[in-house]
Amino acid sequence: MSQEKLLTLIQRPVITEKAAIATETANQYVFRVAGDATKPEIKAAVEAVFPVQVESVRVLNVKGKTKRTRTGMGRRSDWKKAYVQLVSGQQIDYTDTL
Repeated sequence: MSQEKLLTLIQRPVITEKAAIATETANQYVFRVAGDATKPEIKAAVEAVFPVQVESVRVLNVKGKTKRTRTGMGRRSDWKKAYVQLVSGQQIDYTDTL
């Protein structure tokens, strides 16, 4: 897999209260990833961008919400979220890399 594709797979970290709890309790980090990304690709991308070892990857497809607008009903885009669990003793600092 090319280095360019690996760098574009991870779009941004998801920083929510639920993601913070997962980081503190299970050493899991949550990222918004490309829609066509697979688990092995996400693992390779995280290990390429951050100096860590990935233990496991869980992927979740988030369905876009339907919203009412002034002109009728609209819909937000679907997106993919990845829960990345690191080997114990390792961590990611978002401020250094992203």
